Amino acid sequence: MRIGFGYDVHRLVPERKLILGGVEIPFEMGLAGHSDADVLLHSVCDALLGALALGDIGQLFPDSDPAFEGIDSRILLRKTYDKVVEKGYEIGNLDATIAAKEPKLAGYIPQMRANIASDLCCDIDKISVKATTEESLGVSGDGRGMSATVAVLLKKTSLS
Repeated sequence: MRIGFGYDVHRLVPERKLILGGVEIPFEMGLAGHSDADVLLHSVCDALLGALALGDIGQLFPDSDPAFEGIDSRILLRKTYDKVVEKGYEIGNLDATIAAKEPKLAGYIPQMRANIASDLCCDIDKISVKATTEESLGVSGDGRGMSATVAVLLKKTSLS
């Protein structure tokens, strides 16, 4: 088994869509970034890459590469998961937390879980997504941005 941890943070800015876990969420601001800036999926990618000791999302998909400008982070997640499969692993389970002052995310979490499970080729019961407000503390808590943390357990596939 291998364990990975991912963390990402993005600033909130006007005139951007807010995408979290591959779900577009109605809000007056979105997250700044080279891709669609999906802080949750970027953290998932980093956790997977960390578990495999393959660096981070910026090494695999550099923001200096125009090919990744505005890209859907679900595409990045699927490409990252290809690395997991190449190394002979599959998802044991994944636990994620999004930190955001607003908007309320509870109603969107089931679709986030479904998207992640689909992209990682696993059952939805292996994917946990939670949200916290951080009690008005820090970048996420005061509404300037959002962050996400992810822990993932990979296990060898039965074919390995």
